[in-house]
Order: sequence, then C-alpha cells, then structure tokens
Amino acid sequence: MFFLLSPHALNAQLATEDHVAEPGFWPTQNAAARADFAGAAACASCHGGIAATHRTIPMGNAALHATDSGILRAHPKMDFAVGPYHYELKTEGKNTTYTVTGGDHPLSYPLLWAFGIGRDGQSYLFKQGDGNFYEARVSFFDSLKALNFTPGRALAAPKTAEEAMYRKVGPAEVIKCFGCHTTAGIFDGKLDEKNLTPGVSCEACHGPGAKHVAAMRSAKISGIPESGPSLIVNSAKLSPTDSVDFCGACHGTFWDVKIAGITGVSAARSQPYRLVSSKCWGKGDDPRLTCIACHDPHKQLETEAASYDHVCLSCHVNAAGAKPGADHPGAACPVSTKNCSSCHMPKVLVPEMHADFTDHRIRIARKGEPYPE
Repeated sequence: MFFLLSPHALNAQLATEDHVAEPGFWPTQNAAARADFAGAAACASCHGGIAATHRTIPMGNAALHATDSGILRAHPKMDFAVGPYHYELKTEGKNTTYTVTGGDHPLSYPLLWAFGIGRDGQSYLFKQGDGNFYEARVSFFDSLKALNFTPGRALAAPKTAEEAMYRKVGPAEVIKCFGCHTTAGIFDGKLDEKNLTPGVSCEACHGPGAKHVAAMRSAKISGIPESGPSLIVNSAKLSPTDSVDFCGACHGTFWDVKIAGITGVSAARSQPYRLVSSKCWGKGDDPRLTCIACHDPHKQLETEAASYDHVCLSCHVNAAGAKPGADHPGAACPVSTKNCSSCHMPKVLVPEMHADFTDHRIRIARKGEPYPE
C-alpha cells in the first residue's frame, strides 16, 4: 500500500497481468467479440503502405500454419540426434512430419504451427488425438541452419520416447503463446484457433478496429470528421512507462521478468526489461528512451549500429566542449559520436538461442566485466 501511494508509483512499470486487468485495450487481453475486429485488409484500405511492409517482417509472421513455413519447405529433411534418440522433420509438399526414433517404438505426428519466421529460429506445435497442444522438443535455429533443442527444453537423459519427443502445453500457456503470436485468437479465455489471424497484424497492437473502420467510412461519405472518443488505440500517445510496458506485454516487462525469475544472459531476450534497468531510464518520463523511439514496429528491424546514432544524440551532446543541458542531459562520449550502440549496448550470446542478442541495458560496458543483473 505504501508503494501504491508513493509519488514514484505513478511512473512505475507494471506486470502485464496488471495492465490487462485495467480498463481499455492492452495486448494479449481477451477479445470481446469476433465482430469487433475488422481484419487487416480493412486496415490496409487506408494504411496500405504500413500494412504492406508489416506483412513482410518477423512480427507480422510471428506464427504460421506449418504448411506455410518457408523454413520447412527450404529444409525438407532435417535431423538431430542425442543419445539413442533421433529426431527428424520431413517435409513433403506442404506437410511436415515430426518423427522420433530410438526408444521402444517410433513416434510420428504432423506439425500444425510454426512460431517465429526464423530470424533467430522457429519452434513447432502439434496435436495428438486428445486435442491438446504439444511442443516439439527440437527447433530450427538460423545460426546453425539446423535443428537443436527448443530453448529451455534440453534433456540429457529422457526416460521415454514420449518425453524425448515433446512437452505438453497447458491451456494457460497456449493462451500466452497464441496471444502474442497471433491476432484475435483469444476469446473468453479460450483459443479460437479456427478464426484467428496468424501473426501480429494491425489489431493485435491497435485493438479491435471494426468501429473505427465504420466511423472512418462514414466520415469519408459524409465529409464530417470522426468525432468523440477515439475508436482505435494509438500506442504512440502512451506515456513512456506505459509505452515500454505495451511492447513488454510480449517482449517482457520489468516485472514480468522479475516474477518469472529469469536471470543472466537469458534476460537479454526481454528488451523492455533490460531497457528500464538502464541508469539513463531515470524516472521513466522521457519519450526519447522508449522502444518505438528506436524501432518502427511496422518496418524491418535495422541491424546497423549507425542507424540508431541519431536517437542517442537526441539526448547526448556531441560537440567538443558542449555541456549537458535540459534538452540534452547526456554527456558527450569521449570516444566517438558514431556507432554508439556497438559499445553501449553490447551483443551477448544467449546459449539456448545459439545467437547473439543486443543487450538493451544501456551502459558503459567494460571488457571482462560480469553480465550486470
């Protein structure tokens, strides 16, 4: 209670469950009704440019029917072996079969869902006769161009072929997975697998848009601008703390990560958590230090460090002898004014992902220092 009443709580981060419980739209929350959604095509009728680019990026393809996976088609036969068990993904036409041999009996199931477009990797779900979802024990990793254990699912000595092959995914986890990787998939706390939109499309972040589309069409016909309360969510207008938590609904808010107990370099996968752990985050009231200040969620991720220099220099002075001020509170870097993030946001190897991730805890990183928690 003391924390809730303190002035600092006004700018505090929240766990995603707390945000979802608040009034108004928030990513991953239950949808009210299918009729509330307009669909990406309706959004594209006015926002064609944004919609076209977004369809091609990893977020727009965060989940695919396995039959639509370009990775599976490009790698029609993939193998992985550990101990007595041999794993195989075999694609014929559009269908991919997942098989594990080496136990008392071979096991084989068709894959249904592929999560991730493959920038780092792609993981898979399938069903058995009981109708439950099961996660494949192996995933594709782009850095390896091959299969390996799904992150966090490695087993040194599985007791059965079933344990070697899969992990059952419970209902709550299914909702979280599809809530972040698809659009309009969760209704009344249940997955609507038949009608969801694969991937993160417009309404996953801007909220159900049917009323907004209807109002805009009416305004276009009548010539009278839309009035009254906004009928669509514009996350660009959120406060800095809410803005970062908004992205953190799927990428990991500060409290999501703390509650989950994720530590070490694995936490680098949760960029919002690491960002607000930075010293320069301060009270969390500067819009220059949010996810969307650096990244346009509608476009392909920029991977060149120089692409972000202008953001760094919007806070840091960059002229010789210049002193920090109200507009530029950050001191000048004594080394360079170029490729700032390559030094101050170093890449770290996340072993379970077999890939380097940019650590978003902005800092003066010194060679040989331990990973800061």
